[in-house]
Formats: sequence, structure tokens, C-alpha cells
Amino acid sequence: MQHGSGPREPGARTGADGSAQPYAARRAEPPAHAEADADANANADADARWLALLMHAAFFLLLGASLARFLMRHPGEDRTPWIIALSIGLAGLYLLGPVLGSRPTPRRLAWLAGLVAVWMVLVVLAPSFAWCAVPLFYTGLRILPPRPALVLVALLTVFVVAAQLRLAAGFDPNLLLAPPAVAAVATTAFVHMQRQAARQRELIDDLLRTRRELAATERREGTLAERQRLSMEIHDTLAQGLSSQQMLLQAADRTWTADPATARRHVRTATGIAERNLAEARRFVHDLAPADLAEGGGLEAALSALAARETAQTQGATTVRCHVEGAAQSPLPVLVQSALLRIAQGALANVREHAGATAAALTLTHLDDRVVLDVGDDGRGFTVPEGGPVPADGVRGHGLPAMRARARQLGGTLTIESAPGEGTVLSASIPLAPASPAPAPADTSPEEPA
Repeated sequence: MQHGSGPREPGARTGADGSAQPYAARRAEPPAHAEADADANANADADARWLALLMHAAFFLLLGASLARFLMRHPGEDRTPWIIALSIGLAGLYLLGPVLGSRPTPRRLAWLAGLVAVWMVLVVLAPSFAWCAVPLFYTGLRILPPRPALVLVALLTVFVVAAQLRLAAGFDPNLLLAPPAVAAVATTAFVHMQRQAARQRELIDDLLRTRRELAATERREGTLAERQRLSMEIHDTLAQGLSSQQMLLQAADRTWTADPATARRHVRTATGIAERNLAEARRFVHDLAPADLAEGGGLEAALSALAARETAQTQGATTVRCHVEGAAQSPLPVLVQSALLRIAQGALANVREHAGATAAALTLTHLDDRVVLDVGDDGRGFTVPEGGPVPADGVRGHGLPAMRARARQLGGTLTIESAPGEGTVLSASIPLAPASPAPAPADTSPEEPA
């Protein structure tokens, strides 16, 4: 038997029932992190919106309270109509802010300047309107760059202190210290929140970038897994079938004149192989079970049919027999049946092409916790290297490595015993779950193991 370095094992995923999911189905699934990403961005936006709504409500509440205080303490004064008009104008001007957006455009800056100017006039006429400075602090900090915003906050604070001291009967430390303290607390809180929001955005960006990289890696791994699946299927079906067809057609060409009946029989056999290859190609493209299993009868019947075909294809040069020892306690999972059938096909292809054997045997053994497939021949054999079952002069890329990959995907092992002139025995052992669920119908179950 001939061996070579094989491809990397694919990391097939499994469904809820333990069956492998086709790659096309996995690729169609939406990214699991897309909803989490949207939630993270939505939470950050919601925090900003709630803070803006809080400041808007605070502005109108303070404006209304300041106007009510003035009307209660100074009823019927000459400046009252001006206070009312300016208050209404300030409220209307403030309402234009959301319409203009949040970026520091010329229109937005002109609006902010007008808002501050009207408020200053109100503070000069009625110092109680100075409390509206806190929402204005927030507005300036939100619209302007950091340094201009801090300058605006400082100017508003100085203006409030000056307006309060102008009407004070004497020196009042509270009027001198309270406005700067309020401005400092408000500014510090806002700057801290802005930094926290910036850090949160950076973390979200890092998370999104990491998830995008992970998604790209998963797509690459899925592509490699699908490529691996197709390469193994092509090797175990089309490549072997084409090799058999070539051998039969060459034999027909050699005997066409001397023995036309035999030549036609070879051609008919090659045609049958081509038909089976076409059916297998259609099935593995759709990630379905092998055609032999889909025809019913289970793994035992499929192995018996395979043995008969191999004997016919070699025109009796190699007699292949099939034996079954023991009985399965429950139907084997379709994934296990598919893997063992493909391993048997690959092993017999190596026997046919390289072993020079006159007899080969397929032995399927059912044990309590596992199922074992032995493929033995009386061919020329080879020296198995200590490092593993791949010979040093291996030239084929998908023989034994592909079989070993199939066994490992199901948690099993593949071993080889051989020596020059003494034949070869290949053994694939697949463990069985204590309580395996009933397998899906063979014509709808995916082939690749988890």
C-alpha cells in the first residue's frame, strides 16, 4: 500500500443532534456576535441620549423656576415684560439646537453665541437666571473642542460671579466661591464621562476588530475544511473510479481484436463505474451520505457490494471478500458508516494499484464500545516507519492520511501492520457513544464527522 503526507484535519462542526453540519449551512449562519455588537453601540448611544435629555430638561426647569421666582418677587416692574420676552426667546432659541446638529459648524457656533448672549442679558436683568449656566456649561462642552469649551465655561463663571456681586449688599464669600465650585464639578464630571465614553468606544472598536478577525479566521477555516472534504471525496470516489476506468479501457483496447466479447465486457464495466462516479459526485457536492449507504442495507451491505465490485474490476486478479463479526447493538450513526465505507474504498484502491495482491478481506467487527474495520491483503507489503503509518517514499497525497483524518474526526484511530513480502493489514477503530441518537435518513445526512 502506498502512502503520503496528507492535508490538515478539518474542524467540522456538529449540530444539536451530534451530526456534522454541511459547510454551506454553517456559512449561511449569521455571525453570532453581530447582535452583541449592535447592543454595545446602542448602549453607548443610549447613555449619551439620556444625558442630553437630562440637561435639556434641567435647562427648561431652571429657566421656568427662575422666571417664576422673578415674577413672584418683582411683580409689576417695568422690566417684567422684557424678562418674559427674553425668557420665551431663550427657550425658543434653545429648541433650535437639536435641529442644527451637534458638530461645531458655523451655524451651530452662531446659535451658541446667540444663546449665551440672550442668557447674559437675562442674568443682568435678573441674577436668578444665573442657574441656567449649568446646562449651558454642558452645551458648550458638548459642541466646542476641549480648550474653547473650557474658556467658555470660565467666562460664564466669571460673568455669573460678577452679576451676583453687583447686586449683593456687601461682600459674600458664597457668591464668590459657589459658582466656580459648581462650574468645576460640572466640568470635571462631564470631562470624566467623555473620557469614559471614549475609552468605551475604543474598547468596542477593539472588540469589533477582534471579532472581525475571528470571523475571517472562521471563514478561512471553513473554506479549508470544505476544501479538505472535497479533496477526500474526490480521492475516494472520482479518482479511484477514473483509475479503474483507465485500467479497464486499456485492457479492452488490448483485447479488442483478439477477444471482442471480453473487451466489450470491460467497456460495460467502465461505463458502470462512470455512472456510479457521477452519482457519487452529485452526492458529495451536496454533502450527502455515499450512494452505497443511500441505497439501503447499511454498512454491511455496502461493504459487500464494494468487495464484489473490486473483484469484478480486477477481473478476478484480486479476490475481495467481506466478513462481519458480531452484531451492532443499535444502528451505527450514518457518520460512522460513511467514514468506514470511505476508508474501505481508499484501502482497496491502494491494494488494487500498489499491493499486487491476489486476495483481500474486509472484516467489520462490532464490539460493545466501538466498531473496527480491518482491511487485509496478501500483497507485497512495505516497511512501516516508526514515526507513523506513512512510508518514507510516499508519493500519494490523499491515501492513508485522508483515512486517518476520517478516523480522527470521529475520535478513532487508524493503524497499519505490514512488512515486505508479508502483506498489509489496515485497522480503523471508531468509538461509539453509550447512547447514540438514532441516525437521520441516509439520503439527507451530511457525511463529514464532527
